[in-house]
Amino acid sequence: MNPLQFEARHRTEWEELRSLLEGLRARGAQREAAAASGARIALLYRRCCEHLALATTRGYPSHIVDTLQQLSAEAHQLIYQRRDFSVAGLARLLRVDIPRAVRAHAGYVWVAAAVFVLPALLVGWIVHRHPEAITLVVDSATAREFEGMYSEASQHIGRARNADTDWAMFGFYIRNNIGIAFQCFAGGIFLGVGSLFFLGYNGVFTGALAGYLAARGLGGTFFPFIATHSAFELTAVVLSGAAGLRLGAALLAPGRLTRLEALKTAARDAIVIVYGVIAMLLIAAALEAFWSSSAWIPPPVKLAVAGVAWTAVLAYLTLQGRDAA
Repeated sequence: MNPLQFEARHRTEWEELRSLLEGLRARGAQREAAAASGARIALLYRRCCEHLALATTRGYPSHIVDTLQQLSAEAHQLIYQRRDFSVAGLARLLRVDIPRAVRAHAGYVWVAAAVFVLPALLVGWIVHRHPEAITLVVDSATAREFEGMYSEASQHIGRARNADTDWAMFGFYIRNNIGIAFQCFAGGIFLGVGSLFFLGYNGVFTGALAGYLAARGLGGTFFPFIATHSAFELTAVVLSGAAGLRLGAALLAPGRLTRLEALKTAARDAIVIVYGVIAMLLIAAALEAFWSSSAWIPPPVKLAVAGVAWTAVLAYLTLQGRDAA
């Protein structure tokens, strides 16, 4: 089939898909009409992707390929990204889209979790048995600073800086945590290697710190301190790494798409997970500044709340949004 025959045979479907997308974009579109056209749009979108793959493989003229790329990108964005900044749209993002996106990328999540957790456990065990090994990760001055941060005599546990207020620390935690998550996500652009490196590095650092403080007899303050906010913070780091791995996989194996188009598609998929990462990091920063660092709260209370937090996070990611229409 030559390009003219290919375009003549399928142009009607392309025009129908474009018309349906324009109808959904209209602010006055009725919910019933949108629901009725959803199945047809999904079918035409799949067909458009097939046509794009064929046109690219067969080397058809650029105007055909460009038309199909633009149309498939618009359909994908409208179907999966949902540019709805209303309260209802935000609620659906948190209630349905984010946990679904995490489950859809479960393979990347498991890889990211393994790259972070396994080095943390291994290095934590080594440093606990040989506390002097902490100097392989941080210098001795930093190690002593950690001991002071988690001393039972500290008024604000885990705080190495003389911040005037908890709000100052809240801002610091946000900047620090988002910086780590950004490294894990953006590192995916280097074929995923960057994401793997930052996940592994942060796992090593976390394990070394935990093992060292436990060996120094400060586990009774350190573990209650991290237990609650880590449910959100560590989960966010793993998810940001998973989103970065999604980018890396698209560059390594773009399939029938160009690497640029594959990267664009992967970014649209991963950005939903990144929204969830940002929300979790905000929660983690608030807990770390106002709850975890408070020395007046008994450790058993912190551990009990931590159990609730971890259960809530895991239930949210695994169960939330499964029954949504």
